[in-house]
Amino acid sequence: MPFRPRYTGLINKYRDRLPIHDDTRLISLGEGNTPLIRLSNIPRELGKDVDIYVKYEGLNPTGSFKDRGMTMAVTKAVEAGSKAVICASTGNTSASAAAYAARAGITAFVLIPEGKIALGKLAQAMIHGAVVLQIRGNFDEGMQLVKEVGENTPVTIVNSINPFRLQGQKTAAFEIVEELERAPDFHCLPVGNAGNITAHWMGYSEYFEHGIVNSRPKMLGYQAAGSAPFMRGAMVDNPDTVATAIRIGHPQSWDKAWKVNKESQGWFDECTDEEILAAQKLLTEKEGVFCEPASATSLAGAMRDIRSGKIPEGSTIVCTLTGHGLKDPDTAISQCTEGVITVDAKLGPVREAIVSNLS
Repeated sequence: MPFRPRYTGLINKYRDRLPIHDDTRLISLGEGNTPLIRLSNIPRELGKDVDIYVKYEGLNPTGSFKDRGMTMAVTKAVEAGSKAVICASTGNTSASAAAYAARAGITAFVLIPEGKIALGKLAQAMIHGAVVLQIRGNFDEGMQLVKEVGENTPVTIVNSINPFRLQGQKTAAFEIVEELERAPDFHCLPVGNAGNITAHWMGYSEYFEHGIVNSRPKMLGYQAAGSAPFMRGAMVDNPDTVATAIRIGHPQSWDKAWKVNKESQGWFDECTDEEILAAQKLLTEKEGVFCEPASATSLAGAMRDIRSGKIPEGSTIVCTLTGHGLKDPDTAISQCTEGVITVDAKLGPVREAIVSNLS
């Protein structure tokens, strides 16, 4: 029987649509090609005739969508002769930058906010050998420092202000179109720095302009209520939310995201921490998909708009799940109402515990 060629990462797959050369050394960990999972139980709970899919970006190599952009950013940094990369991060960017820098054999410097990063992400950055600088400040202050350092230090910034990041991230839209054989009606994303919603729109627009699809989705960006500059119409100086990945008050892709909002005829909205955590728990318990809190913001917002009819019945909806739930295990465990049951290592107590929980 014929064998499929080995998948070697998104740059190789989409090299004709990415700014690389034939002799470019690709820095890849096999990122991309993540599952598009159709939800079966949550739509029934909503009582609405909708198709909801989740794009599970938590199954990228370092557990988040950041790998899509980082493979391009580090590839181009190495191509330009850079010996080091730098980023500010709430966690996922630092983990990804550290991994791809390790793969490339260069140094990664990461600035993280003190006490405001999930331990799963910090562990990744450290074990990959990054130089971790913990600042007494938030992400936005870290981002400003990174930009200042980048002006007079020989390092390449790999935050989403790096245009190659968005080039890599646009490939998620390509994959969705190829699986659905069309564009969805609505695409829902968590919004922090706003690079990802911008990148997805780039991807959908490219396929639309080249005649691969005849429509583009309305792009819906959901923020955490304590960190929602797009809802306030202005930057937020002291953002606060349990969804650490989107705890960003000064989005770097501010203008681009507003343009996406207008061109796609979509909207921004906000979700409370309670709504975000409830959506995370519902997704794990009803569908078996474990994402980090920030990721669940897309589903929380989508469910609310489906219930209200703002997203009409008959719609096909894709929600991006940006990171894996194991990024932030402490938050997950804190939501579990059922603790671990401790019993003697004997048949009777084990059987009794099982029977009592079979209802």
